[in-house]
Amino acid sequence: MPNIKLMESALPVAPLKIAALESCRELGEKVNDYIVRFRQDTLKESLDSPLYYNYQRDNYLIECPCPRFGSGEAKGLLKESIRGTDLFVMVDVCNYSLTYTVNGHLNHMSPDDHFQDLKRIISAANGKPHRLNVIMPFLYESRQHKRTKRESLDSALALQELVEMGVSNIITFDAHDPRVQNSIPLHGFDNFNPPYQFMKALLRAEPDLKVDKDHLMIVSPDEGAMHRAVYFSNVLGVNMGMFYKRRDYSTVVNGKNPIVAHEFLGDRIDGKDVIIVDDMISSGESMLDVAKQIKERGANRVFVCTCFGLFTEGFEKFDDFYNKGYIDRVITTNLTYLPPVTKEKPYFVVADMSKFIALIIDSFNHDITIGQVLDPTKKIHQLLESHKA
Repeated sequence: MPNIKLMESALPVAPLKIAALESCRELGEKVNDYIVRFRQDTLKESLDSPLYYNYQRDNYLIECPCPRFGSGEAKGLLKESIRGTDLFVMVDVCNYSLTYTVNGHLNHMSPDDHFQDLKRIISAANGKPHRLNVIMPFLYESRQHKRTKRESLDSALALQELVEMGVSNIITFDAHDPRVQNSIPLHGFDNFNPPYQFMKALLRAEPDLKVDKDHLMIVSPDEGAMHRAVYFSNVLGVNMGMFYKRRDYSTVVNGKNPIVAHEFLGDRIDGKDVIIVDDMISSGESMLDVAKQIKERGANRVFVCTCFGLFTEGFEKFDDFYNKGYIDRVITTNLTYLPPVTKEKPYFVVADMSKFIALIIDSFNHDITIGQVLDPTKKIHQLLESHKA
């Protein structure tokens, strides 16, 4: 693993503690297990030094519940001292499975509720940690990153609010538009991407996949995902294509101009396997429409790779498209909540990100470069070489 040698020669900034909110508890436990394993295998000869006090532990997680009153109001609690620690707070703002009651009525938690709980835990920390870091895989309000006419700038406001509360670093994944970090130019903002994890999961699910120009192609479902597809195609050494959305700008439906059609720009698809790369699946309609068009153009197999699988309108349409042969695999990460039903889907593949996050946290805690973590090109090339062998 990269950075392990650097960690062995670097001191931790402060004792590590991880506050995984209920929304991110499962992922937090996996991350904790990896960090425990990392630290059991390193620095054996230096652990007697007081500089490594509390370095090797069986658990870095702390309890941080946010109980609610009958009115729906809540408070954040920290069940142990975090004074002088390097605290990492993990939150999944898209976890809709959690509920609470308001005057006897059941409510599902929204991204607004999760963000408020995050601020409660930061408030409970009350300036005591040596350093405060937030890991928010899906960046809160990231799709409202720019202003059109009279609109709010929610993502920028949220980031500014966090740094004003004392957050030193904000860590996120595949931000809808990373330029939102311009709202906090003097504070830490790191945006990681999972192309290596995508390829690892895909090659494991499809061991016969041929990665060359004659058999594989990368497709961007819209102009917004172009940079992801360009990177993928260059690293894999294959061609790419792009769909662009023709919209009806004369009407507005649910706050958006409806898509009239998807037009394709690129090389011939027929006979090739195709990987569609995007940052998220929300309802999935545009992604499925693109997959259908690709299949109708003669593609062999269609693989959908997306960082966040939100599936806001369920899986019925995905099941239908899989049964009709329009999609072969849907690969998404475990960075946001996935309902248990996904384990039953024959086309569904999860790219586990817990080891990656553990490496990020450990690197941050040692204050060492994360350049190799940010750039997965070398790891992808090694993966492809072993796959071909």
